Amino acid sequence: MASIAEYYAGKNVLITGATGFMGKVLVEKLLRSCPEVKALYLLVRPKAGQSMQQRVSDMMTCKLFDRVREDNPDFHQKIIPISSELMQPGLAISPEDVEKLTGCIDVVFHCAATIRFDEPLKHALQLNVIATQQLVSLAKQMHHLEAFIHISTAYANCNRKHIDEVIYPPPVEPKKLIESLEWMDDGIVRDITPRLIGDRPNTYTYTKALAEFVVQQEQDKLNIAIIRPSIVGASWQEPFPGWIDNFNGPSGVFIAAGKGILRTMRANNDAVADLIPVDMVINLTLAAGWYTAVHRPKSAVVYNCTTGGINPFHWGEIEHHVMSSFKRNPLEQAFRRPNANITSNYLINQYWILVSHKFPALIYDLFLRLSGQKPQMMRIFNRLHKAISLLEYFSSQDWEWNSENMNMLMSHYQSLAD
Repeated sequence: MASIAEYYAGKNVLITGATGFMGKVLVEKLLRSCPEVKALYLLVRPKAGQSMQQRVSDMMTCKLFDRVREDNPDFHQKIIPISSELMQPGLAISPEDVEKLTGCIDVVFHCAATIRFDEPLKHALQLNVIATQQLVSLAKQMHHLEAFIHISTAYANCNRKHIDEVIYPPPVEPKKLIESLEWMDDGIVRDITPRLIGDRPNTYTYTKALAEFVVQQEQDKLNIAIIRPSIVGASWQEPFPGWIDNFNGPSGVFIAAGKGILRTMRANNDAVADLIPVDMVINLTLAAGWYTAVHRPKSAVVYNCTTGGINPFHWGEIEHHVMSSFKRNPLEQAFRRPNANITSNYLINQYWILVSHKFPALIYDLFLRLSGQKPQMMRIFNRLHKAISLLEYFSSQDWEWNSENMNMLMSHYQSLAD
């Protein structure tokens, strides 16, 4: 990592989505492994009752930053929050901040996105596509910009079984779609969404595919890399093993299984569960920033950041590993003894949902009512079933990702380490 750390020394870096899961790990890794980085400018949205400074301060008190704090107690001085709102024109960045950013930024990491699978199309389009357009527009004004790194998803083209490290033609011209939806009310958009997204499972994958095309359109003006991680999970090693700050996707499913709440899940036992630790994704992202700036590729380079082709791990194996792990190390306040079953059969799954989820939830809620407490288990199960139904598309089939560019980058930084 020495040459990579040397590259970031003295650089001003702009990060969007810095308060999100991957964004936090990116900020921490830059501060810890590239201690000579000049400053990190974070686009942050003020939330109700919380200023952007407060949000960033809260983030930096997190356990994730303990190692950075030990090395440099004043690390927060390198972090400069910039007030921004992805839903507003021009990202609601003030003219003074625009002038500041265009005059000093060397590298942009665009991590911000809505990751909700069931996001209404208009909202997903605004956050994932229009905000990306506006950030690219700002990037083109930056006098010293050397690399623009866009975080996409390996599932942007999940309507294909074999996915190469190329940007595929978009399902629709983004500009035309944006113009068409502008005059439609939310009800009409909701009604036509299934026909618009076609063979993609949700608005998330659909809008991420459009965003890739938007970024690609500027490849003659900017040095661009697109990172496509698969299912991002807890850290493997950095800054310490097992760090995670959310229960999205499989992480939430694993915890529900460990608590004895989840007893059945529909998945293909033989399908690859393409999980990748967050620190692996962030290491690749920083290496891609270095490579893009130093080598200045003529066109956008795509990195399929996946594990299935290197170290395949199947959903059937997850059942065994997760259950044996929680039996050895039980979670506190478990609802029942962990015992989850993965099946690909719809009817068997529905039977176990009834017997192992709904009946126990009804009995427990009845007990809570009789003891004068508020019933809650049925509500928890309904939320769990919704989360699992959104995951079913990804846990019931296989994809094959070409990862030549990722392997090339890994060999580059392996040779640097040697």
